[in-house]
Amino acid sequence: MTHTPPEPGRANRWICLRGLMREQRHWGDFPDLFRRRFPQDTLIPADLPGFGTEYGSRSPATIEGITERLRQRYQSRLQQQPVYLLALSLGGMVAIDWASRYPQQIAGVVLMNSSLSGFSPFYRRLSPAVWLPLLKLLSWPRHPWHQEATILTLTSHLHPDAPELLEHWVHYARQYPARRLDILRQLLAALRYRAPRRRPPVPMLLLGGQQDRLVSPSCSEAIATRWQLPLYRHTLAGHDLTLDAGDWVCEQIAAWLNGALSSTAG
Repeated sequence: MTHTPPEPGRANRWICLRGLMREQRHWGDFPDLFRRRFPQDTLIPADLPGFGTEYGSRSPATIEGITERLRQRYQSRLQQQPVYLLALSLGGMVAIDWASRYPQQIAGVVLMNSSLSGFSPFYRRLSPAVWLPLLKLLSWPRHPWHQEATILTLTSHLHPDAPELLEHWVHYARQYPARRLDILRQLLAALRYRAPRRRPPVPMLLLGGQQDRLVSPSCSEAIATRWQLPLYRHTLAGHDLTLDAGDWVCEQIAAWLNGALSSTAG
């Protein structure tokens, strides 16, 4: 199966998907960086079911269920033209599922610091360093500051204790506190998802941070090897690649688009 990218010069639409327990505001300054770099494009930061603005809904316990909810939400946009998916971590699993089952809706996928069952063992997909903090989030009363400080330390290598950033994250956690059941269902969805052996038939860009403490960098390497994709690494960035290296991510996307728009993927 072949996939024809959009015509050069045409404005693109992007849906951005984040990971476990995160919401669209955790993209921080990245949407502004992206819009300055690609002013003709439309960027849509999406909240996964159960989190952020979707706090009132329950998270599905499968990646496929999350995909279907997003497809329903953005149905009108999908009818206009194929969209690009910019996806981090668990969001990458949703992007892969979406592009695998509905490739006609997807112009391309940018995959950042994701991992896949069957490609990497569980202790690399979720570092042992996060097991105890995650257990505390699911089992004991939580304090938003301790929760977000722990997450920031695990996900950012270059800004592990930024006070202003942490203050924003604590505000988000208080406004839309992640419910334990939704965290558990989202985690279960990630653990249960089985990606196809063959990569989705759409253009794909694979990016990784070499200082990722949450998901082993070897997980991106495993995807690259299995699907025969080049992997572009940032040597100083952690798991939250757009936080640690947002300008670099935009540079990689620009270079990839120039190549993607002149080729097809099969």
